[in-house]
This record gives sequence, C-alpha cells and structure tokens, in this order.
Amino acid sequence: MNNPEPTTDSSPTPPRQSRWVKRVVFGAIAAVVLFFGAVLLYAKVINNSPDELGVSDLDAALSIDAESASAVAVSTDPPAVTEPAVVSIVPEPAPAVTGSSWVVTDDSQLGYRIKEVLFGVDTEAVGRTNQIIGTMTLDGTTLAAAEFTVDVTTISSDESRRDGQFHGRIMSTDEFPTATFLLTEPLELGVESAEGATVTAAASGDLTLRGVTNSVTFELTAKQENGKIGVLGNIPVVFADYEIANPSTGGITTEDNGLLEFVLVFEPA
Repeated sequence: MNNPEPTTDSSPTPPRQSRWVKRVVFGAIAAVVLFFGAVLLYAKVINNSPDELGVSDLDAALSIDAESASAVAVSTDPPAVTEPAVVSIVPEPAPAVTGSSWVVTDDSQLGYRIKEVLFGVDTEAVGRTNQIIGTMTLDGTTLAAAEFTVDVTTISSDESRRDGQFHGRIMSTDEFPTATFLLTEPLELGVESAEGATVTAAASGDLTLRGVTNSVTFELTAKQENGKIGVLGNIPVVFADYEIANPSTGGITTEDNGLLEFVLVFEPA
C-alpha cells in the first residue's frame, strides 16, 4: 500500500493580516529613521558646544569694553562771545600696572571638553565656569608662584542631564566641590611684565581633581594687554589617573580621556 503524498497549505495570507504585517514593518523602519534623525539633529545642530578655547578667546577676554575705554568731558564754562563752544574727548589711559602680585578676575573661564559618540554619531561635550579664584607672583622675568581653585559645582554644559551625571557619579561634587592647581617649579618667561608682551612656555605643577593629585606639564600662552595678563592653555586628563568614572552611559560612549581648557585673566592685586 502506497503512502499518501504529503500535502502543503498553499492558501494565501489573508489580506487583512498581510496589511497588518506591512504596517508593523514600515512603522518600525520609520521609528528607527526618526530616532537616528533626531540623534543626528541634536549632535550636529542642537548641541551647542563652543569651540575649543584659543587665541581669539584670549584676546576677547583682555579687551576693554568700548564704553569704558574713553571718557567724554564737556566744558561747563560758557563759551566766549567770539569763540565757539568746545567739546573735548579725552581718552582714558589703560590701568597702570603696579606690583608683582596678580589675582584672577571674573573674565576667566575654565572647563572640560570630551569627545562623545551618541548612538554612532560623533559629537563633543563641553562644560565651563568662571568661578575661579587664584593668584600669581611675578619676579622680574620669572613666574615665581601660582595657585588656583575652581568651584567644580558651578561647571555646566548645554544639557542638564549631562550636568547631573557630571556632578553626580563622575565628579562627585558633593564630596569634592573644588579642583586646584599649584605651580611647583618657577617658570622663566624670558620677558618682564610689560604692555604688549607675549610669551609661550611650559608650566609644571600639581593638578588635583576629585581629591586625587598628579604632576602635570603643559604649554601655555601668556599675553599682557590693557593692564591685564591673560593666560591660555589646556591640560590632557586621563580619567583613571584621577579615579574619575568613565562618562559613558546608555547609548553615549566616550574615550578614556578629556581636556581641561582655560583662559585666565589677571589684574594687579
């Protein structure tokens, strides 16, 4: 007796079921496209990370507001009968530079810069503050001493959720609210403090982040203008060296290092 031939169900998929499957597939594709489109829009357009601090920022910090650069003096004496009234504009001279001790002003800024990959899209995270106190001492052509303290609790970026991570698990600002730098070796500048002087040199000191101190050496550019001294520089930071948690979380990944960048503006103490 022969076995019966196997039969296959060749009945077509019901029209309603087919339409439902197509809608689910197309809906899923659309959701993915919209998601990555939103990520790209944020990373390349909405994310408002400022450019790396440079010489133009140093020059801007040292510039004097146009309204305070000159004073207008108007004669109060009545004009002579035969002479026209005279209005004189007297430029106000730049502040005199006196003494060898200098203090940081609120025109300064310091912060971090970290490269991020947001769901496969490259972007940058930047946070800054101007809450810095510090002094430096010049002795002829030598930077004899310098120390600074930054209020880390005031560092902020353009994204509140990033700031929450930064102040929480990454930097633990409740426990470590400040970061410090102390110059450990006198720095020979090669020129004395004078209007228009500019110098580039390598500085060495102790950097303390999240309660951990490491010796660092970095290049800085210093410029004197309008009675003030500006200092521009950056310090590479490897997170593990300071027991800082890697910022990576969820769909955001970062490298194991970042950049501490600054423009410090000083005025005579």
